[in-house]
Amino acid sequence: MKKRISLLLLTAVTALSLTACGGSSEGGSSSEGGSGDTIEITNVSYDPTRELYVAYNEIFKEHYKEETGKDIEIVQSHGGSGKQARSVVEGADADVVTLALEHDITLIEEAGMIESGWLSEFPLDSSPYTSTIVFLVRKGNEKDLKDWDDLIKPGVEVITPDPKSSGGAMWNFLAAWQYAKEQYGDDEDKIKDFERSLYNNVTVMDSGARGATTTFVENGQGDVLIAWENEAIATLKEYPDQYELVTPSVSILAQPSVAIVDENADKNGTQEAAKEYLDYLYSDEAQEIIAENGYRPSNEEILNAHGDTFDLNVKLCTINDFGGWNEAYDTYFADGAIFDEIYSH
Repeated sequence: MKKRISLLLLTAVTALSLTACGGSSEGGSSSEGGSGDTIEITNVSYDPTRELYVAYNEIFKEHYKEETGKDIEIVQSHGGSGKQARSVVEGADADVVTLALEHDITLIEEAGMIESGWLSEFPLDSSPYTSTIVFLVRKGNEKDLKDWDDLIKPGVEVITPDPKSSGGAMWNFLAAWQYAKEQYGDDEDKIKDFERSLYNNVTVMDSGARGATTTFVENGQGDVLIAWENEAIATLKEYPDQYELVTPSVSILAQPSVAIVDENADKNGTQEAAKEYLDYLYSDEAQEIIAENGYRPSNEEILNAHGDTFDLNVKLCTINDFGGWNEAYDTYFADGAIFDEIYSH
C-alpha cells in the first residue's frame, strides 16, 4: 500500500490551548464549570475554525455577560475533525463540539456522551454555517486548473488532507466523486479510476485541512490545494495577489455540525452556558462574523448580502446524494471501504 504522507501533525488534536479569551481565573470552584464567578467551557473544533472562534468568542463573552451578569471564558482545541472526535471519546473535556461533519459527532453520540436527537437541537440540522469545496492555485494558474478533470492530468501536484483524519478531506473526496458520477453515470469502475488518478497526483496528505493549507501556502508545495472555501478566502486576504480561488463546476454543500457534549456538560455544570454558546451562533451578529471569516451563514438574507464573497451559483450536491453520513462513511471511508481500495493501488 502506498505510504500515506502526513506532515505537520497538529498537536492541537489532543491538547487544549487557550484562545485570546484568556486563561482560567484563580479562586474557588464554581457550580457553573469555572472558578469564582467565571464560567469556563471548552469548544473542541476542527482545523480551519481558529480565527472564526477567536472573533466569535469575544462577542459571545459580551453577550453572555449582558444576559446573565456572569463572565465566561472559552477554551479552544483544533485539529483534524475525525481526530478531534476521537479525542473527546478518549477523554478530552469538551462541553461543546463544533466539527466538520455530522458523522464525527455521531461517533461521540455512539460512545454515550451526546444524547440522541442532537441533530435537531439547533436549527438547520445543527449547522449554523456551511461551506463548500474549491481549488486554491497560485497567481496566474500556470497549469490552467479549472475543474476536477484538470487535477488528474499528468504532472499536476495536488495537496489535500487525509480522509482518515480530516472531515474536510471527506468532503473533498465526495465532491470529486459527484463530478465523476456526472461524467460517467453509474459506471462505478470509471468513477473509482477517476478518484484513483486524482489521489495518484496527491503529493502531500496532511492530517488536517489547516496543515494542508500550510503545506501549500507556507511550504510552497503543490500546484493546487483542494480546500474549504473559507480557507481559500482567508488565504486570498492574507496573501493578496499571490493566489487565486477556482470554483469547480460541481462541488458539495459542506455542513459542519455543532452539539453539546451532554456527559461532560452535566458533569461540569455547563449545560446552560453550552446551549447559549451554540444558540448564539445563529444570531445576526454572529452570522455577520461567520460571513466575514469566509463561512456561508445559515441566515439566507445575510448570505445573500455577501454574494460578492461567495459563488452562490455553483452547482452543489449534498450529503443526501450519498445516502446521508452513516451510509457515506461506511461506503467510502470505513476501513477497507472505497477510499482504502482506490488509495492502495
